[in-house]
Amino acid sequence: MAFELSPRLASGGLEIARRRGCRVLLKNEANFPWFILVPEVEEGIEDLHQLDEQTFHEVTLLIREISEFVSAYFKPEKLNVACIGNMVRQMHIHVVGRFTNDPAWPGVVWAFDGKLRYDEVRAEEIVAAAKGYLEKL
Repeated sequence: MAFELSPRLASGGLEIARRRGCRVLLKNEANFPWFILVPEVEEGIEDLHQLDEQTFHEVTLLIREISEFVSAYFKPEKLNVACIGNMVRQMHIHVVGRFTNDPAWPGVVWAFDGKLRYDEVRAEEIVAAAKGYLEKL
């Protein structure tokens, strides 16, 4: 069966690239620099320890690459990386830059109610910067 991106992840994110067997999305949430990595794995694989060794290696390398991009581009004070999946069971990993003055600090971003979508220009800037970064690797 072909991989299908969860409708909930697709509707809440802007696709940046397909890399290392994953979809790379920018979460359309302007309060935080928030990226979602979705490994293209079979249904039922929901947690990192369930990945075969090669896929685990590729996914963790991509986590590192996106973390490095977020650190360099946004210069956050802290990075949050998590594979939660309580609401959306399809395996996905959050990489979120955090600042002590962000509206959810010190709480978690996924429980924050004050959602703010990117304006089109800013979203395009971030997507282009992320694509450019990944293409240089």
